[in-house]
Amino acid sequence: MLTRISQTPPRWKKRREQVGSRIRELRIGQELTQEAFGLEAGLSRVMIIGIERGKKSIAYERIWDIADVLGVDVTDFFSDPSSTPSTEPHRRGRVK
Repeated sequence: MLTRISQTPPRWKKRREQVGSRIRELRIGQELTQEAFGLEAGLSRVMIIGIERGKKSIAYERIWDIADVLGVDVTDFFSDPSSTPSTEPHRRGRVK
């Protein structure tokens, strides 16, 4: 049984990096800082950094929490990054 991220097959590392990169892209598109995003999603800034870099795995529940904060569907995390949905900032914690 695999117990550490370092023990997972390479395909999962690539998938974590793709999803993390997409989350980062969507977060930046909404002008949310990592800290503000983490507060809204119930995650620490360190966890957000790890997710965006593909170093941390995400529980199913957290995927939906993150999607809710970003105002997107969870499927947007798995779509082509060039098809970024247009969203308008609508809460505090935005980068000025």
